[in-house]
Formats: sequence, C-alpha cells, structure tokens
Amino acid sequence: MRHGKKFNHLGRTASHRSALLSNMACSLIEHKRINTTVAKAKALRVYVEPLLTKAKEDTTHNRRIVFSYLQNKEAVTELFRTVAPKIAERNGGYTRIIKTGFRQGDAADMALIELVDFNELYNPNAEEKKTTRRSRRATTAKKAETVVAEAPAVEEKVEAPKAEAADSTEEKTEE
Repeated sequence: MRHGKKFNHLGRTASHRSALLSNMACSLIEHKRINTTVAKAKALRVYVEPLLTKAKEDTTHNRRIVFSYLQNKEAVTELFRTVAPKIAERNGGYTRIIKTGFRQGDAADMALIELVDFNELYNPNAEEKKTTRRSRRATTAKKAETVVAEAPAVEEKVEAPKAEAADSTEEKTEE
C-alpha cells in the first residue's frame, strides 16, 4: 500500500528519478529558468527549495549536504555565490512555475520554472535603475555654439599658410 507517499514517481526508478532531479536542479541554478513539464517542475520545486534554504547559510556542512544532492561543483559554487545572496531575505517560495501550454508532439502540459529573484519583469521589489533625463537638443546646441565660435579662428590659421605657400611657389617660378 502507498499510504502517505505523496511525491510523484515520474514513471522512473528511484535512481533515475534522483539523477533527473539532480540534473534539473543544476540546470535551474545555472540558467535561472528552465522549460519542462508541469509534473517535473512540481517535483523539482519540492527537491530544490530545501537546497536553496540551506544555501542561505554558507557553511562547509551546508555545502557538503547540497553537493550530496547536486553532485556538481560548479552548480554548488553558483548557488552559494550568486543565488544565495539574492534570496537571503526571502522566507521560502524561491521558485515560480508558469504554465506555458502544451507540447506539440505529445500534448504534454509544459511549464517554465524559474528562480523568483532573478526575473526582473515580475519582481516588484527590485531596485529600479536611476537614469537621468537628457535632451539631445541641448547637447547638440551647445556643440554647435562651440563649433561656430571656434570656426573663424580655424579658418584664419588655415588660410595664412596657404598664402605663404602660394607666394613661395610664385617666387620659384620667377627665378
């Protein structure tokens, strides 16, 4: 009997399922979002959220526990260096599942699973970039004024050597 066994077996053996979830978790940490089926996304959320909670406290013990699940040094490093500082204030709910429709080949229900703090479009608490408003007209007008002010001086300097050069050529022809 399967009383109290709620997790989805995904039609795989235990070793295949753990390898699948480990690889998907590494991809999620590396790319910050992945496209998969809804069933796998829900299973991945249950698998990866405790790892993200452990990553909030950077200790050797937590790194070893996370590595025992992921089996990928690069993913563990990325998780503790870039992901953990961003999710430090969040008390859970690190992932978001967005249903994207049905797959063409077998009509499987597809979803996008992503890390919540790495999506700038949906993140209302993200710090907005402070940009100053600049008008192109003001800058081009200033440039035009400086060019006009400098232009006569440049023309005079250019004309003087031409006149001397012309005199020297006339002298050579006369000799």
